[in-house]
Amino acid sequence: MKTLDSIPTHKMERVGKLVTTGLRVGSNYLKFYGKNVLQGEPDREALDEANAKDIYDGLKTLRGSALKVAQMLSMEKNLLPKAYVEQFGLAQFSVPPLSGPLVTRLIRKYLGSSPEVLFDTFTTQSINAASIGQVHRATKNGKKLAVKIQYPGVANSIGSDLAIVKPIAERMFNLRGKATAKYFKEVEERLLEETDYTIELENSRFFASQCAHISNLIFPKYYPEWSNQKILTMDWMVGEHLSEYCSKNDNSQKVNDKLGQTLWDFYMFQMHQLKKVQADPHPGNFLVSEHHQLVAIDFGCVKIIPEDFYVPYFELSKPQNIADDLKFESLLYTLEILKQEDNSKEKEFFTSLFKEMMLLFTKPFHQETFDFGNDAFWEAITNLTKTLSENPQLRKMDGSRGSEHFIYINRTFLGLYHLLHDLKAVVKTNSYVTLF
Repeated sequence: MKTLDSIPTHKMERVGKLVTTGLRVGSNYLKFYGKNVLQGEPDREALDEANAKDIYDGLKTLRGSALKVAQMLSMEKNLLPKAYVEQFGLAQFSVPPLSGPLVTRLIRKYLGSSPEVLFDTFTTQSINAASIGQVHRATKNGKKLAVKIQYPGVANSIGSDLAIVKPIAERMFNLRGKATAKYFKEVEERLLEETDYTIELENSRFFASQCAHISNLIFPKYYPEWSNQKILTMDWMVGEHLSEYCSKNDNSQKVNDKLGQTLWDFYMFQMHQLKKVQADPHPGNFLVSEHHQLVAIDFGCVKIIPEDFYVPYFELSKPQNIADDLKFESLLYTLEILKQEDNSKEKEFFTSLFKEMMLLFTKPFHQETFDFGNDAFWEAITNLTKTLSENPQLRKMDGSRGSEHFIYINRTFLGLYHLLHDLKAVVKTNSYVTLF
């Protein structure tokens, strides 16, 4: 794979790259409509594949928040065409790495010495490269280590990247008014935290200690002496990424259920006991060991759940509250889904919409066990998502609804559901039912 000697960090450089990408996409559309005129039946899938590839090729040279957006979108399997999901999914752990000389310069800059001085061995070619940083293999005093190096300029480009993305996002999600600022602020704060590896080091050690009792779950050990804001060093963990494991056809259902139960227990403990959660549950953040243990290896994106959001959020999932119109409406106001200035039509529309959504998405919590491989459940989610994306009435209404805390908490649950679906896991979901 081709390596990179530099990454665009200035706003104009990054805007220029996005403009070039836009021109390529425009060219793809011209070819598509040209074939429509000449052949009558152009290949829409081919257009999606060409656009997805060109967009991803542009984003992967930018890295940082631009590529992080692609990574987040790759989890939206019900919203995006398959070609986009597959291309953007590469952002999880497989993008062109930084060159060896650049890696060596970064190690010297951030740790004060060359890698061959600091470690007994150090592989300048990265093993995994993702949106914020890339991982190298090293050894020290007989320990096998993973050294994660952050791409240069990532933190400084977040503000300018979001400024570019903001008008696009506002149009896509029909966001209006000053209220939208809180959503972009929430995203910017989480992204900035992800670019500070001292925060990730603290979070990683916290979760490893607090969740050590969870069956079948293991964590690497972390090394502060070889870590700082731009470098994070931990044990090298042996295993295959969860996506690679799920892609095999000969997995045991018993093992899949065990891994699924581990994921469920891990996230429910974070949600309900710690009130602090790893909010980026994608396959690149988990390994499956040779003994079929789940290995959690990334705590860059962590969301603290405020009590004044936690209580109404989970109250909203109780069947008795969904059935109680007055209680349900009250919770919608508390969570900022309904607004005092809503007219009767808006109030009726959003109340009905969220009741339908809650009845579907909380199904796993209302049973002793739940089959996340159930085709009917996923077909219902797909149909509801498609209906919402195509609803002309919704497109005319202000989409600036809900607390900013919804962004990462909903992302966490949807990501968890997708992982469990990939495993086709049957999970005992009533483990924390008393906490609801």
